Amino acid sequence: MNRAATAFAPAAHRVIRAVVGVLWLWAAMLAGPARADGSIELTTFDVSRSDGLVLVDFVAKPVLSKAVEDAMQRGVPVYFVAQAALYRSRWYWRDERVARVTRTWRLSYQPLTSNWRLGFGTLSQSYATAEEALDMAARASRWKLAETDQLEPGEKYYVEFSYRLDNNQLPRPMQLDLAAQADWQLSAERKVKLEP
Repeated sequence: MNRAATAFAPAAHRVIRAVVGVLWLWAAMLAGPARADGSIELTTFDVSRSDGLVLVDFVAKPVLSKAVEDAMQRGVPVYFVAQAALYRSRWYWRDERVARVTRTWRLSYQPLTSNWRLGFGTLSQSYATAEEALDMAARASRWKLAETDQLEPGEKYYVEFSYRLDNNQLPRPMQLDLAAQADWQLSAERKVKLEP
């Protein structure tokens, strides 16, 4: 065997292992059970007015399905999205959206350091366990939704909130047939009236 072939062999093995890993995950997703053993529960959700702002506080408790946990252990990053929207009720037309805010967290496993990395915008933090990282990705305190001067006196307002696992940001091969995979459909929603 010549030197070029010898130098190429380790790189080829790494590429083959990576391709086999992605194919294995894809096959496991397609052949996986249809039942969902994951869920997201909103343990705390509050909308309040303070210091001229409309603020949202929430704490979610995500329980990931086996399919999601397996994908994460194999290095596939997952994304969690929280979205809140403020609407003004109208009887004569569709309700008017006054404000909408979105937050996205990226959770990934780092095999070299055996840590979990949680990214939020340009910030990131490492955690020893997935549970610690998920706990931080499932809460927000005093999250600004709108300013109170955007609200008209005497009008009725409500807030729609959702917290979910965002499948649209998964690698493209994994997005195939996810609509039929209940294990990957994790979300929680809430709708509350904004008190005057």
